[in-house]
Amino acid sequence: MRENIRVADEVWLAAASLHRAQPNRTDFTVAEIVAQAEAANVTGKPLRPGVKVHVNQHCVANRAPNPGRYRMLVETGRQRRRLYLPGDPCHPKRSTGKDVPDANEIPGPYRDLVEWYRDTFAKGAGGTTQDPVLALRGLGKGLWANEDADAFVHRQREGW
Repeated sequence: MRENIRVADEVWLAAASLHRAQPNRTDFTVAEIVAQAEAANVTGKPLRPGVKVHVNQHCVANRAPNPGRYRMLVETGRQRRRLYLPGDPCHPKRSTGKDVPDANEIPGPYRDLVEWYRDTFAKGAGGTTQDPVLALRGLGKGLWANEDADAFVHRQREGW
């Protein structure tokens, strides 16, 4: 096992392991993710104190960064988290934060989780949590694509 694995990556591995083992669950409690990280023991040492704060704050995309800017988890309710998916709500200051561990920076037995996430988890659920109002962006842009805005308004007002 690796001693130098980032705490954020350790948190992601714990959450991903829970999601893959229990595909019928949509989210998990902070305590469940911390317990999974402790049970997995990817560092070979006692659970680092930073794991819980990463699950609570540093890795949560839809919370203000303090100071971590990771986007590995999403807060789905009080003390509940799930893996971040493309299109999930994200604090603006986290828009470029790391969302998935680099497979080369995690222990070998866990590398298949990154592939599972991209090929199964994110593909099957990606974009389902997008804000419905924001999803309307660009809708109808072809209606007046070849027409000057003033001419369009004038045409709409004809006959008033």
